[in-house]
Amino acid sequence: MSGGRRWRTTCAAETEAVGRSLGRELSPDGTLLLQGDLGTGKTVLTRGIAAALGISPDAIQSPTFTLVREHRGEIGALLHLDLYRLEPQDTEALGLEEIFAAEAVKVVEWAERLPWIPEDAVTLRLRRLAGEAEERELEELKEDS
Repeated sequence: MSGGRRWRTTCAAETEAVGRSLGRELSPDGTLLLQGDLGTGKTVLTRGIAAALGISPDAIQSPTFTLVREHRGEIGALLHLDLYRLEPQDTEALGLEEIFAAEAVKVVEWAERLPWIPEDAVTLRLRRLAGEAEERELEELKEDS
């Protein structure tokens, strides 16, 4: 994936469509790091990624309390992490090295809580825009951001 792309979406269906496109780029074992406040569409985007891997979008829920969810689809696997409840020093207990080495697409919500950035990971910042409740901007961050 190239750096610095931006998307603007006006509804959940559009955010999922961006996710489907990204899911095809990330397959079979890419890593996507998501940053953004509550309600910015991180899980909605992940539903689109899941659909690109042949996983039902309805199976995707924010794994805030389980921390990691694994999904397998017809095209590939998805490891969906949510670090909202953790501090960076607490994430090491998750076995991050093994998770990021797995042959699956990895999506990490609240990635700013990671103690280190996995090699070749792509980072997106999501934010709500003023005005319409569902309007969002997704921005791919370059390594020096």
